[in-house]
Amino acid sequence: MPPALSPLRTLVSSYLDRHPGERDALAGLLTALEAGGDPTDRSALPGHVTCSAVVIDRNRRVLHVRHEATGGLLLTPGGHVEADDVTLLATALREAEEETGIPASALVLTAEFRDRPVDIDVHDIDPSPAKGEPAHRHYDFRFAFHLADDAPEPTLRAEEVTDAVWLPFDEVSSPTLHDKLAASALDGVIVPVNASAIIHDGQGRYLLHLRDADKPWIWEPGRWSLLGGGREPQDRTLLDTVRRELREEADLSIARLEPYAVEHVTGIDGTRVPIQLFTGRWNGDPARLPLTEGVMLAWVRPEKFPHMTMLPSTRALLERHAAEHPASADGPATAAGAAPAKAPSGTVPNVVGVHLCLERDDQVLLGLRHPDSAYAGGFWHVPAGHCEAESATACLVREAYEEAGLVIDPADVELVHTVHMLDRPDDFPRVQLFFRARRWEGTPRLREPDKCVAWQWWSAKDLPEPTVPYTRAAIEGIRRGRAYTELGWSR
Repeated sequence: MPPALSPLRTLVSSYLDRHPGERDALAGLLTALEAGGDPTDRSALPGHVTCSAVVIDRNRRVLHVRHEATGGLLLTPGGHVEADDVTLLATALREAEEETGIPASALVLTAEFRDRPVDIDVHDIDPSPAKGEPAHRHYDFRFAFHLADDAPEPTLRAEEVTDAVWLPFDEVSSPTLHDKLAASALDGVIVPVNASAIIHDGQGRYLLHLRDADKPWIWEPGRWSLLGGGREPQDRTLLDTVRRELREEADLSIARLEPYAVEHVTGIDGTRVPIQLFTGRWNGDPARLPLTEGVMLAWVRPEKFPHMTMLPSTRALLERHAAEHPASADGPATAAGAAPAKAPSGTVPNVVGVHLCLERDDQVLLGLRHPDSAYAGGFWHVPAGHCEAESATACLVREAYEEAGLVIDPADVELVHTVHMLDRPDDFPRVQLFFRARRWEGTPRLREPDKCVAWQWWSAKDLPEPTVPYTRAAIEGIRRGRAYTELGWSR
């Protein structure tokens, strides 16, 4: 069954809200919709709908293919709607795979446009006596996708396609698409627009949500899942998203939620969906929560996961978290209220700090500390913070998100330098751990302006003045391949 008219009308209406000046160009399509016909049928005249995939890589290039039927023109992959296509987005995804071999699972919807078209191009098609087709018009719905880092190289599959070329934005030949890409924030960087929460009680139990089985249009129908959902316009951050979803789905409020990881799953349309995961503790009774979506909430221990209906990726994620956060021997009240353990006799506690060494083209990201900051006011410093009751990598992920809005998976970091230092003889010694992130998502932004007033990329060979001394020493050590530095200790 072809795409229903109601969603098609919604797409067109939403598009014209953003581009009211194109109403005249789409007048023929609007007339067909008002008449109740099916403009997705390729036999519809004088015009009908086609769909294309605008695939964007991290170099701000768009994938084009050369079509024999158009005289060798370079076009984005696309074609006519078929009977099995349930949405126009599905048409674009199918055409992309049929013509280039790139599957939907290697494509990610953009945060800016999601499942709405970035452009609706209108162009005339010459008559084709061989096909028995008179002259007509195409209304080409173009959907934008970011290319996953591990996507396969294009492999031409369709007989009428002879070449695949990546073109920079400014070389895109379609005027309407060119202008919209130039005005967009699309840069090929994959940013999560969904957020979920791993909620546990610290004693080995996880709060899981059994989703409705009779709603095939939702994600994971009939499966045990995490609470969460998609970002809405009113959400400033994905932390706002997950807090709102917890309230809306179960009137649940978690005192402290921390970024945990970014996981990639397969959405209902087959595309790859990056999800920002947060983690937090709660030990209440789920039966008392006013669940508004799904069937039930329940506490579940990891040994039950193999016997439950859940996605393998969800099970693997929860088992990973359980391995990293073994159940405490104390009850929740004791764990929360007990006095901290004393250091062994003859030892001195060391403060542990974590630091993010974010590198790009021989440059390193530094933040200018606020002049009134409690530490290093007016100095340049890498994103950093002190470990709380958490692992060093968990602290790194949390601080990167809280300070600069960067999303980092703990699996993508590596320890590259350690500084053991003593600022003053009467101060606690400090162990400063510097981690390199092999990849990250997001663009550095000021999320704590009372602590940092600017983010800037600097050459690692020519750091600005003043830079925090131990940060300078660590960056110099990393450049020289040295793993360890001592500062402030008397010999």
